[in-house]
Amino acid sequence: MIANKKEFFGGVGMMMAFIIVLIIMFSPIFKGQNGLDYLDNLYNSISKGSAYYIPKVKEEVNHFKGKSVTVTMNMTNQKQAEQAALLFKAGGAEPIVQEAQLKVTGGLGEILENCVADADAMYHNDGKNVSGKYNHDEKQALYNWWQALNAMEKDLKKQKKFKEAEIVALVVKKAVESSYNYYKIEPQKITDRMYIVIFSLVFYVIYTMWYGFAIMFMFEGWGMRLGH
Repeated sequence: MIANKKEFFGGVGMMMAFIIVLIIMFSPIFKGQNGLDYLDNLYNSISKGSAYYIPKVKEEVNHFKGKSVTVTMNMTNQKQAEQAALLFKAGGAEPIVQEAQLKVTGGLGEILENCVADADAMYHNDGKNVSGKYNHDEKQALYNWWQALNAMEKDLKKQKKFKEAEIVALVVKKAVESSYNYYKIEPQKITDRMYIVIFSLVFYVIYTMWYGFAIMFMFEGWGMRLGH
């Protein structure tokens, strides 16, 4: 038995409106994308515009030029080790591949400088520069950098070369990972899309509250009450 029909059907109406808007949001009407994908790409684009740390990373890397290191890295397989060897060779180092293991001797600053240059190209969506340089897929090249540098950091820590390990970790987090994640995303400034950002945030709050009130009106109209 419905205790308050007006309140109950008011809640039902609100829930139906909520569902209709939800269906629209999941329809590909926003430049061929649904609402969630559109907003996800928008916020990724805006965040990319404020996540360009590579110039500062370059400055830090310059302090390690001429500092020679010898590291041994375990890669996933021999093919990846051979591909990674090309990365280090382009940075002036001497790589030796033994199955899935890669041993490298060279200047740390020079190695990382080459890595940052690749990351910078990828950040600016210039994948052809990287793929042409190593003759294989650009994202695979950057992933190989990620795999190799993580292994390098571990080996440097074993050698108790903590400052060297720290700069390698910085390059991974601020250059390699950022460029890999934002590849092919066009950066935008939040000031250029301020109105849609404000609208999306306000809409999210109102839409969430709308759902909550719809549930509340339906249950209260049905005769259910919260008690202590």
